[in-house]
Amino acid sequence: RFLRIARPRYKCLAGTLEPALADPHIDLVRLAVAFRRRKANQILAVQLVGDSSEGRAEVLPEANLRVASSGLLGHAQQVGDSGGEVDGFGSALLAALVISAITMVLEVILGTNDNDEYAFRVVRRVARRQGALDRSDVPGIVFLEIDGLALPVLRRAMRDGSAPVMARWMEEDGYRLTEWEPDLSSQTGASQAGILLGSNEDIPAFRWVEKERGTMMVCSSPEDCAEIERRHSTGVGLLTAGGASRGNLLSGEAEATILTVSRMEEEKGANPGYRAFFADGVNVTRALVLFVWEVLLEWTAAIRAARRDVRPRGHRGGYYPFMRGALCVVVRNAIVFGVLSDMMRGRPAVYATFSSYDEVAHHSGLERADTLEALRKLDQQFDTIERARRYAPRPYEIVVLSDHGQTQGATFKQRHGYGLDELVERALAGGEVTGFAGGDEQTAMVGHAVNEATGAKPKKRAKNDVSYRQVVVLGSGNLGLIYLMKEKRRLSLEEIEQDHPRLIPTLREHPHIGWLLVNSAEHGAMVLGPAGARHLASGQIDGEDPLAPFSPTAPQHLLRTDGFAHAPDIAVGSFYDPERDEACAFEELISFHGGLGGLQTQPFILHPERLRVPDERIVGAAPVHALLSGWRRMLHGADELAAGAQSDSTTISSPGRSSSTASEARSV
Repeated sequence: RFLRIARPRYKCLAGTLEPALADPHIDLVRLAVAFRRRKANQILAVQLVGDSSEGRAEVLPEANLRVASSGLLGHAQQVGDSGGEVDGFGSALLAALVISAITMVLEVILGTNDNDEYAFRVVRRVARRQGALDRSDVPGIVFLEIDGLALPVLRRAMRDGSAPVMARWMEEDGYRLTEWEPDLSSQTGASQAGILLGSNEDIPAFRWVEKERGTMMVCSSPEDCAEIERRHSTGVGLLTAGGASRGNLLSGEAEATILTVSRMEEEKGANPGYRAFFADGVNVTRALVLFVWEVLLEWTAAIRAARRDVRPRGHRGGYYPFMRGALCVVVRNAIVFGVLSDMMRGRPAVYATFSSYDEVAHHSGLERADTLEALRKLDQQFDTIERARRYAPRPYEIVVLSDHGQTQGATFKQRHGYGLDELVERALAGGEVTGFAGGDEQTAMVGHAVNEATGAKPKKRAKNDVSYRQVVVLGSGNLGLIYLMKEKRRLSLEEIEQDHPRLIPTLREHPHIGWLLVNSAEHGAMVLGPAGARHLASGQIDGEDPLAPFSPTAPQHLLRTDGFAHAPDIAVGSFYDPERDEACAFEELISFHGGLGGLQTQPFILHPERLRVPDERIVGAAPVHALLSGWRRMLHGADELAAGAQSDSTTISSPGRSSSTASEARSV
């Protein structure tokens, strides 16, 4: 009876089972075979108990698990009453997990990856069901962002075998590496605003205060990311005209999004993009096995680092191992699945951010063994994306880039036992200091993924109201921001010295503070150091230049930041030691970004040779947007992009912006 049901649709499976059922030595067959029905999200389980003429069928609710036929055949080979059986959900889940674990071990040992071929077939089928394919001979372009990876680190990883796929692209496919320099601040919120939207004006750090509203803005908040996108969208986003955003803080005015923080406030329920990923039991069981393995790797690496007294050493306890597992496995795999789906549908442009390297480096260190292992696994995913191109309905170019790098060093608090907020409070003439630091955009990303997949709304933030605070001190990597809330405007250097005469000298004299950015009523924008000052407008230097250890473009970045409407009363930069390539963060991250100094200012673009770059050095995220948009125009044609942008103007208009306004902006 089973063969009569299964053979028409699963000939391979039925043909494999037929000899087992015909074996005269099998007196009792306990067999469970699962296969998916075409309609509802159910699994039709046919269980044969006793002789082969007796059977019953029952419909089980979909349990997001893979009951693999290969593993169940092992049960069919058991003889007699001692044979194995699947008698419930727990047993089926355990069997599926064991099967997945064994399969992945064999893949590593044998050097095979048959799962990718299966995944391609599933994604193609899902893409066909989701909508019409955009078949074209015009190449599409896939942008893959590795959050936090510096160019020198990537070069060493290629040399040492931690990024073999990207190394092969350079050696065999003629790819080129181009360095660019981010703005101040060097963090994902500012960089992605520039890259995806073309502007990152008035984003002084990962978090900042808008005094006139008494509000703290944070680049990981859905509300604040939506506001950032509303302020900076002009209709020229990188992903207009049918593009897709996957795992980004901002959408780039894309038509389709998954795990894009700026669009989460718009969503009324669960994002359907997750449904296809989690409906496939293969994805779920592999993710569960790899999640557990990633947690074990983190625990092992943390114990080894403590035993060897590795320094600097970050905090790695509490829930962090589980957050790392979720980010490095579940979120990463969901984004890869989304990219593959977009390619199978023929979307003209896709931008996806992968944050696993960034998150592991924050806690483990810049080039520690487990950090480079996270990079190697990400490199392996890029190989999957590359091989998927031959199944896509249009050719694709692949570009890999980073939004910033990272610099390493023991934190300010590890060095002194107190934080920047405590130092400021000691130096004030009066007033209570409130400090906000700790974490990066990835701290919230896992929670955003859960909320988006389930349709749950995030809790409203209570901490963003700072109107009643007296002094607010914020940390963004090795960049600190001090807001004196006495006035609803930025205070001048002279006003600060009058109200708090000990504050500026205390900060200047501290051994691990390198510079202060203030605005003088008399001299304009100034950078103050331990033994000198620099006038940014004129370039005049009094005493020792406080910016001497930093990039030659540091004065340019600081002068630009000084002109922001929401620049802090005092911006504080940590020291930087070029010889040791070391600085210190004002939050508890041993590898960090957000300020000046070191590898954090050396991101990269890895691109095919035919996608040309300018001869001059690229400084700032907005020029990167111009470069990538130029590549899209070269591949797609300006007329096609304009037509596509016009057709989806109502779909991709920003929150709070009418579709007519967005359309008019595109016309301009």
